[in-house]
Amino acid sequence: MSGTPEPVVLTILMPCLNEAETLPVCIRKARLGLERAGVPGEILVADNGSTDDSVPIAKSLGVRVVHVKEKGYGSALRGGVEAALGRWIIMGDADDSYDFSQVQGFVQGFREGYDVVMGCRLPSGGGSILPGAMPWKNRWLGNPSLSFAGRMFFKCPARDFHCGLRGFTKNAYRKMDLKTTGMEFASEMVIKATLKSLRIAEVPITLHPDGRSRPPHLKPWRDGWRHLRFMLIYSPRWLFLLPGLLLAILGAASSAVLASTTLHVGGVELSAGTLAVTCMAVLVGVQLVAFACFTKVFGIAEGLLPQDPKFSRVFKYFTLERGIILGLFILGLGVGLFLYALWVWRQAGYGLLPYGANMRRLIPAVTLIATGVQVIFSSFFMSVLGLKTSSRQPPAA
Repeated sequence: MSGTPEPVVLTILMPCLNEAETLPVCIRKARLGLERAGVPGEILVADNGSTDDSVPIAKSLGVRVVHVKEKGYGSALRGGVEAALGRWIIMGDADDSYDFSQVQGFVQGFREGYDVVMGCRLPSGGGSILPGAMPWKNRWLGNPSLSFAGRMFFKCPARDFHCGLRGFTKNAYRKMDLKTTGMEFASEMVIKATLKSLRIAEVPITLHPDGRSRPPHLKPWRDGWRHLRFMLIYSPRWLFLLPGLLLAILGAASSAVLASTTLHVGGVELSAGTLAVTCMAVLVGVQLVAFACFTKVFGIAEGLLPQDPKFSRVFKYFTLERGIILGLFILGLGVGLFLYALWVWRQAGYGLLPYGANMRRLIPAVTLIATGVQVIFSSFFMSVLGLKTSSRQPPAA
C-alpha cells in the first residue's frame, strides 16, 4: 500500500493558446509551488487550439493536457476545471506573468475554509505590479475602475476584481454554475461567488512582465467594455432601477413645479418646453424601473441571480391586481386632466389658446396617460414572467 499514489488535492490549471515561449517556465514554477505548498497535486494545461509547440512541450514535461475545442478564455478554463482531479483548483495564465511557485497563500486560504481565494496585485492589498507588467491604461484606468464598479455593484470584498491568478474549490465552482465562454468568465466567477455568499479571501501577489514576444490576447478597451457590460447586466439595480428612480423622481418633482409656474434661473426661463423634457424623464424613469423588475424576476427564475428577500417582499405586496389599480388611477388622472384641457378649449370656442398655459395642461395629461398604460401592461408582463417560470417559484408578480 505504501506505493499507492496519493489522491490529487490541488490542480494548477493553465489555459493555453500558443504559449510555447513561456509554458516551460510556468510548469517548472508550478511544480515548485506544489512542493512548497506540501499538497499532492497536478499541473493541467487546457489547450484551446494551439498551433505552435505548446502541446508537445507540455507533454514532454510530463504535464497532462486537455484539449478544448470551443474557442474562448472561459471555454478553455471550463474545460480544464471539468477535467481537473483536484478538489482545489488554482488558475492562472501561462505567460509567466504570475509566479506559480508562490501558491502557498492560496492553499492556506483553502485550508482555512475559503471557497474562492483571489490574488491581489494592488499595493492596497499588499500586492505589487513590477515595471512593464501592466499597460498604464489597465493599471490606472481599467483595473481600478472595473474593480471599483464590482465592489460597488455587488459588495464584493476583493480589491482586485479582475486578477487572473485565483483559486476556488471544485464544490464552489459547481455552485457558481458559470456560463460564459470569453473574457467575461473572470467577472462572472467573482460576481456569482459574491451573489451566492461564498467565502472569498484575497492574498497578495506580484504581477511580472510576461515573457512572450508576441502581443497579449487581451485587448484593453474591447475586453474592458465586455467586463463592464457583463457587470451591468448582472446588476439590474445599477443598470435600471437607480437611474430609473432618479429620473422618475426628479422628473415628477420638476414637472409638478413647471406645470403651475414659469421658473427663472439666472437669465434662463424654464417654461413649457422644459416641462416636456421633465415629463419625458418621468416616462423614461418609469420604463427603466419596470425593466429592473422584469430583469430581476427573470434572472432569479432562471438561476442567474440569487433569491432576494427584499425584492420578494415587495412583489408579494405588488400583485397584478394592485398594479392594474395603480395604473388605472394614474390613467384616470391623465384622462381627467385631458378632458379639462378639452373643456378649456371648448370655452374658448375651439380657437387659439395661450401656448404656455395650454401646454401645461396637455403635456402632464398625456404623460399621466402614458405612465398609467405603462404600469398596467408592465404588471401584466410581470405576471406572464411568473407564469412562464412558475415551476421555479419566482417572486410573486
